[in-house]
Amino acid sequence: MPQGQPTVVPEDGLTTRQRRNRPLVFVHTGIGKGKSTAAFGLALRAWNQGWPIGVFQFVKSAKWKVGEENALRVLGDSDQGGSVDWHKMGEGWSWIQRDPKEGELGNEEKAREGWEQVKRDLAAETYKLYVLDEFAYPMHWGWIDTDEVIEVLRNRPGTQHVVITGRNAPEKLVDFADLVTDMSKVKHPMDAGQKGQRGIEW
Repeated sequence: MPQGQPTVVPEDGLTTRQRRNRPLVFVHTGIGKGKSTAAFGLALRAWNQGWPIGVFQFVKSAKWKVGEENALRVLGDSDQGGSVDWHKMGEGWSWIQRDPKEGELGNEEKAREGWEQVKRDLAAETYKLYVLDEFAYPMHWGWIDTDEVIEVLRNRPGTQHVVITGRNAPEKLVDFADLVTDMSKVKHPMDAGQKGQRGIEW
């Protein structure tokens, strides 16, 4: 197995093992394709290690389907790896019970509800890996305070890893994160007029 070798050994008083097992914050941003795909690929690795995984999909429509959802749900139910819980903003979040008379929450309120649940789960150490898909958008739009997100992530207990995807990740979040990948676009079939297709885009 190839293993990455650090180019710097910081003088932080940690042993090699302590530093290796430090919980990480990942940010996948940029205008290129592959941000969520990479995050779900990481979730597959986490599942293989037996880690409990929480996916929080911060998108506006319940019609937004990704192929990885079905695959990870099946794997999570297989008892061969970690568990997988998948929560979708477009479906109103699975934990919210409300009276139909109260009407539907707007997208901004839904995003805040989702973030509040993520905070509760982090405090309870519910998962080992959190995929906050498209979560960069609510911060970019000002729906969720970036400073608060950073503070919560900085003070999260245990060894919980968090992956945040989405374009326009706030600079403060980029500066705070341990691993940041900016997906740049060199070419895309849509530039030539081709629409997205099954098995590639979803």
